[in-house]
Amino acid sequence: MSEAQKRESMSYDVVIVGAGPAGLAAGIRLKQLKPDMSVCILEKGSEVGAHLLSGAVFETRALDELIPDWKEKGAPLDTPAGEDRFLFLTEKKSFRLPTPPQMKNHGNYIISLGAFAKWLADQAQALGVEIYPGFAASEILYNENGAVYGVATGDMGVTKSGEHGPNYQPGMELHAKQTIFAEGCRGSLTKQLFEKYDLRKDCDPQTYGLGIKEVWEIPADKHQKGLIVHTTGWPMDSKTYGGSWMYHYGDNLVSVGFVVGLDYENPYLSPFEEMQRFKTHPDVRKHLEGGKRVSYGARAISEGGLQSLPKLSFPGGVLIGDTAGFLNVPKIKGNHAAMKSGMLAAESLAALFDAGDMAGQECTTYRAAFEKSWLFDELHKVRNIRPSFHKGFWTGFLYSAIDTLLCGKTPWTFKNRSDHDTLKNKTDVTPINYPKPDGVLTFDRLSSVFISNTNHAEDQPSHLKLKDETIPVRVNLDQYDEPAQRYCPAGVYEIVKNDAGEPHLQINAQNCVHCKTCDIKDPTQNIDWTTPEGGGGPNYTGM
Repeated sequence: MSEAQKRESMSYDVVIVGAGPAGLAAGIRLKQLKPDMSVCILEKGSEVGAHLLSGAVFETRALDELIPDWKEKGAPLDTPAGEDRFLFLTEKKSFRLPTPPQMKNHGNYIISLGAFAKWLADQAQALGVEIYPGFAASEILYNENGAVYGVATGDMGVTKSGEHGPNYQPGMELHAKQTIFAEGCRGSLTKQLFEKYDLRKDCDPQTYGLGIKEVWEIPADKHQKGLIVHTTGWPMDSKTYGGSWMYHYGDNLVSVGFVVGLDYENPYLSPFEEMQRFKTHPDVRKHLEGGKRVSYGARAISEGGLQSLPKLSFPGGVLIGDTAGFLNVPKIKGNHAAMKSGMLAAESLAALFDAGDMAGQECTTYRAAFEKSWLFDELHKVRNIRPSFHKGFWTGFLYSAIDTLLCGKTPWTFKNRSDHDTLKNKTDVTPINYPKPDGVLTFDRLSSVFISNTNHAEDQPSHLKLKDETIPVRVNLDQYDEPAQRYCPAGVYEIVKNDAGEPHLQINAQNCVHCKTCDIKDPTQNIDWTTPEGGGGPNYTGM
C-alpha cells in the first residue's frame, strides 16, 4: 500500500491554503453567501498570524464591504493615520517632498497584520469556517482528468535521513470541489500550478521586493501616535529601487522597515545591511534612540502589478492575494487588495456552485469579476510606476510624477523582467563595505532571527532544496561571490571550507524566516523553497 493510500482524508466543498487576509476574507465571504457550504483553511504557521508581516497602514475599503460593522465587532484598528511625511534622503540630510496622492493615508489605520488576521479568523470561525493552523499544505492532489481536487499536508516526524522517526505521522488529504490558493508571495504550491497549467504564458514575469521590518518600543516623549513617514533615496544608489517606512502606533511602538527591489544588480548588496544602515540616518535615528527593538522579520512582496498577474483560475481552483500578485506598489499597500481578490473569488465560486456540482470545474468568471471591480481600476492606474524604475531611480521618479498627474491614462504598459536575471558579474561591480552592528541601533542577522522566534524541528530534511549541488560553488561563487550569503536576511546560506580547504554552500535551514528571497533571487534558479513541517518558521508577535 502506498503512502498516499495510508493517509486519512477529509472532504469539503472548498479548501483554502493560507490564513492571511486573502484566505480569511475568501472564507468569510463564502460562508456569508452560502452558509451551508463546508469551508476549511489550512495555515502552515503555528497559529494564525505567526507568518504574517506587513508595514502596515491599512485601507478599510474591502473590510467595509466584507464586515460593515467591523468597529462594533472590535476589529483591532486602533491607531488612525495622522500626519504623512515623504522624505528624500541623502547620507546626512533629508528633503521633504510633496506626498504623492497614492501615499496619502487620511482615513486609514496603522495596524499589526497578525492581530488583524487573528480577529478575521474569529469572524470566519463564528460563521462556521474550520481553520487548522500548524498544518502545511505540501502537495497538490489531481484527479484523473488533471483537475485539482484538494491538497495534502506534509508528513510529520521524518528525519534528516528521510526515515520515519519515532513521532512519525503521515500527512492528511483534504479533498475539495474547489481549492483556493492564498499562500502569499511566491507560494510553493502556486509555482507548481504555474507550470502545470502554464498560467504565466500571457503575462510579464513577476518582480519582487524584500521587506525587512523591525518593531521598536520608544520613549513616550518621542512617540507621535499616527505619524507616517516614508523615505526614498539613501542608502540606495541611483540604479536600485528601494524605500522605507516608519509608523508610530499603539503604545509607544514604531514599525520601521526597508524594502529593496530584488531586481538589483550588485551581487554584494545585502538588503538586511541596507536596512541597518538606513537606521543610522539622523532623521531616522532620532525616532529610535533611547528605544528598544522588540521584533524582527522579513518577507518578499510581489511588485509586478497588473501586467504580472497570471491566469487566475484553472480546473478545480483559483489564485488570490499576493500569491497571484495583488499589490498596489505606489500606495505601499496590499492587504485591502488581497482581501478584495479573496472576496471576488468567493463570489465567483458561490455562483459556480449555484449552477450545480462544480467539482474540478474552472471558475472562469473570476477574472471577469476582477476586471469589473474597483481593484482592477486601482491597479490599472498605477501599472507603469514600478516598472519605470527598471531604468534607474531618477527615470522612475520623474516618470512616476508625470504618470500620477495623468492618472495612469497613458496608452502604453511597461514590461517587467525577472529579478534573477539582473545580477552583474562580481568583476564588474564594486563590493559594498557595510559597517559593523553596534548592538544598540544596528544588529546582526542571527540576533535578529532570535527575536523573530523562528523554530524548526532539528531532525527534519531541509526544506531548501538544491536542484544541482555543484552550482553554488561552480557558478554562483565563481561569478557572483555566491550572493545567497547576502540576500538572505536570516543567515541561512554560508560558504564554508571543508578540511581540504574546498568551499561549499552550507544551508542553515533552521534559521529560515520563510521570506522566499532565495527562491526568487538565486541567479541560476537552483534553490527550491518547499514547506517544512507545519508549525515551523517564525512566530511573529505584533507584526
